[in-house]
Amino acid sequence: MDIRNTLCKKVLPLAIFFTLLISNSFAQKIVRYDLYVKDTMVNFTGKEKRAIAVNGQIPMPTLTFTEGDTAEIYVHNELNEETSLHWHGLFLPNKEDGVPNLTQMPIMPHTTHIYRFPIIQNGTHWYHSHTGLQEQIGMYGNFIMLKKQTDPAFRKGIDDLPTIPIVLSEWTDYKPGNVHRMLHNASDWFAIKKNATQSYSEAIKAGHFKTKLKNEWKRMLAMDVSDVYYDKILMNGQSESSWEPFLPGKGAAGDKVRLRISNGGASSYFWLTYAGGKITVVANDGNDVEPVEVDRLIIAVSETYDVVVTIPADSTAFEFLATTEDRTNSASLYIGSGIKQLMAPQPRLKYFEGMKMMNSMMKMNGNLDDMGMKMSLNQMDMNVVMYPEITGEEKKKGNGKMDTMSIRSDAHANHNQYNSNALSDIVTLNYAMLKATTKTSLPQAAPVKELKFELTGNMNRYVWSLDNKVVSEADKILIKKGENIRIILFNGSMMRHPMHLHGHDFRLLNGQGDYAPLKNIVDIMPMETDTLEFNANVEGDWFFHCHILYHMMSGMGRIFTYENQAPNPLILNRALAQRKLFADDREMHFMFQNDFATNGNDGEMMLQNTRWSIGSEWRLGYTDMHGYEMETHIGRYLGKMQWLMPFVGFDWRYRKMGIDEKEKNLFGQSNTKDNRAVVSMGVNYTLPMLVRFQTEVFTDGIVRLQLMREDIPVSKRLRFAFMVNTDKEYMAGLHYILGRSFSIRTHYDSDMGFGAGLSINY
Repeated sequence: MDIRNTLCKKVLPLAIFFTLLISNSFAQKIVRYDLYVKDTMVNFTGKEKRAIAVNGQIPMPTLTFTEGDTAEIYVHNELNEETSLHWHGLFLPNKEDGVPNLTQMPIMPHTTHIYRFPIIQNGTHWYHSHTGLQEQIGMYGNFIMLKKQTDPAFRKGIDDLPTIPIVLSEWTDYKPGNVHRMLHNASDWFAIKKNATQSYSEAIKAGHFKTKLKNEWKRMLAMDVSDVYYDKILMNGQSESSWEPFLPGKGAAGDKVRLRISNGGASSYFWLTYAGGKITVVANDGNDVEPVEVDRLIIAVSETYDVVVTIPADSTAFEFLATTEDRTNSASLYIGSGIKQLMAPQPRLKYFEGMKMMNSMMKMNGNLDDMGMKMSLNQMDMNVVMYPEITGEEKKKGNGKMDTMSIRSDAHANHNQYNSNALSDIVTLNYAMLKATTKTSLPQAAPVKELKFELTGNMNRYVWSLDNKVVSEADKILIKKGENIRIILFNGSMMRHPMHLHGHDFRLLNGQGDYAPLKNIVDIMPMETDTLEFNANVEGDWFFHCHILYHMMSGMGRIFTYENQAPNPLILNRALAQRKLFADDREMHFMFQNDFATNGNDGEMMLQNTRWSIGSEWRLGYTDMHGYEMETHIGRYLGKMQWLMPFVGFDWRYRKMGIDEKEKNLFGQSNTKDNRAVVSMGVNYTLPMLVRFQTEVFTDGIVRLQLMREDIPVSKRLRFAFMVNTDKEYMAGLHYILGRSFSIRTHYDSDMGFGAGLSINY
């Protein structure tokens, strides 16, 4: 008995010790981060502006984990507004995904929310706020998940290289809400800032007068590749920075370094180039690909790329350059120390060549003409006609007109006319070049659910949608767990769209068969059709949306939801959450303009959202003879292009001109312009040349037809306006844009006479 007791006393502690040792060796390591979200002031341009910092920094801290860890992230919201954090590209339980009013309720001011999820993947990802427009002003950062060195997928010579995490972003001194409002109100201030207005005088100078006429005949605005002008481009929060490799553990001349790059920009695509030579792409959206060498690549909004570049000698620093797609701004990282070797800057886009291309693509009804070409996977870049480095500089002919000289003119006559890799020796990455390192095939026995979407939009009113419906107008898309979901996307708009799927990676079908690359973002260019597929394996409500922030907030997305799934424990009031979610694309945007002129005061104000418009305009004379008048219209835009708006209105006017008794309108009806207080019904329709045609019937029987346009671009800053109607009223005027909010205006009005003055707009 004593022997057994003695053995128990000696063996039992050892058994407990080894049990704990074994269990700890298999236990997941908890990695905790505390993130303090707080208002701050920044100065990127010489002016102090409000931003949001996390742990006192912009971008947010880089969060690093190893596959197998458990992430435990405490978000302390010290703002006076709601916030959230979305873990972009991560596989996690739906309630941890960080989409307010969909997967969780917002993190309320001065509260703490804990995100807890296992790390079951590896690669370069990022995280950002999914609340309002907070992402634009600082809430973005890298999220890196490392492989274990024992992982069979660990690639020596790639995964063990020294690394530089990079998050790209932009900065504007304008408040993001104001940027969004300006876009919805078709302000061309950003085009002026970018020197991209493409006015008639500029068109004539460039020999593209007919191109401009055709553009407006088809009811299109000026050509552009991006929506917003940004004051600064940032790489890890700076316009310029350096990485010096000649330190222990970093590397030496001729060695390689891995750049883990996330595009945390709200709306900017970036061209990536390196003064040290070729760029080797080794991963995309956090997933390994077979290495492929290129001269440059474009990184879409919210995409990530891992690239390998060569470290220079210790007396040299090579520039790694990120340039906005519109080529207005850039940021640099210098790799190495010593004399800086600069990358040649991207030349200015040939906008009128782009306009000419756009004219050939667009039909009169607003649909795109596929021109008999099958386009997908970024292989056929429609904007290549605008790239001087590919299609040559514009050179003047003897008659003074501009001529585009192609590097390989023979290619323009065939199907390669938009293929940059066929047109020049510059190798540009496209999706067809990406090949996964392991098989990515989906379960063969699973049923297939196929969905088709057209990416739709209207740049004039800045409405972005799928199949002409925004999120708040569409039902959730029901899918079944275990199904293979195949999505076919056609981009029927004139903008490129980076479509992002939450919670899943998808296979992008690119001709690589079983080795199709895995992604969570697909950048779809105009006229492209791309096919992606994924296995539905994680229940929940998952957002699928364009990742250009202002497109997403305008409603370009859908929600995938699993049939018969368990309710989300974080969404207690589903009706309230849905109302708050739908409020994003139902937001009303305000516009105001007022002209203080020598012959009176006139102006307008308008509230508009995706479909509805409420607008009032007024004219106020300085004497009783000119009196006052005000017209108010409430209408709803119809159709994919939103060229048609039925409305109801109210017309109220008073003056002492004696017109009622003396004049009749063009239809022989008595003119009641002196004294009128009537309700009306009518329609607005956008004609070719962007002229607004309005027909209106009033309750007193008067019928009025009107033609009007207020923004004909004469030159970069000069605009012409006119109006004529069947009440024998007419107006013609010019205004010169001084700044975002001020113009000098002169006009002649048939009722008010000649006037000149200062115009204020918001």
